[in-house]
Amino acid sequence: MSRRWISERKQEHFYRKAKRMHYRSRAAFKLIQIDQRFQVLRPGDAVVDLGASPGGWAQVAKDAVGESGKVIGVDLAHCRPLEGVEFIRGDINSPETIQELLSRFGGRADVVISDMAPNISGNYPTDHARSVHLGQCVLGVCDRILREGGRMVMKVFMGDLFNELMEDVRSRFPQVSVHTPEATRKESSEVYVIGEGYIAHEPPPLPAPPEGPEPMFRKRGNLI
Repeated sequence: MSRRWISERKQEHFYRKAKRMHYRSRAAFKLIQIDQRFQVLRPGDAVVDLGASPGGWAQVAKDAVGESGKVIGVDLAHCRPLEGVEFIRGDINSPETIQELLSRFGGRADVVISDMAPNISGNYPTDHARSVHLGQCVLGVCDRILREGGRMVMKVFMGDLFNELMEDVRSRFPQVSVHTPEATRKESSEVYVIGEGYIAHEPPPLPAPPEGPEPMFRKRGNLI
């Protein structure tokens, strides 16, 4: 990581704004902008943030749902405590993690959000395939914990497998949008898929990770 890269990032508008507003990541503004357009987060909602570390999206979600709502973040990595938010350190594909979520909510969630991305290999077809795999994992979580009529937001890298993933999304959500918020870096290939009106599905088998030298997936840092 070069000094020039660090310097340029620190000067970037949303990075500086996140620092000023005490958000844990510049990615917080992506969710803010998505919510302003699609109203996916509402007062009183129960929200699951997948790949929650470092906590920027959880901060935004908690502000949106208010005291009557509940936000639980899940990540393989440790996440520093955040007032009003609960964190589970675990694998989103683990039955134990799903059961823990259902137990803490006392039922199903209203919204599933995910800003997860794969560890970047430098080979774009591989990174795209891994991103689509994460999207399938998010849909699997929706099938297990999202209530009928619920909402979802997830990040995906564009590529040749995108349309196949979108077919799976549309089979669950009658209203689907693909959006690139202003806070997304211009050079990024990421888009956000927003699904509304969830139709209950029988949970599928947990998806196997695609072949590759690094089968593990994690949320990218997006740290300030």
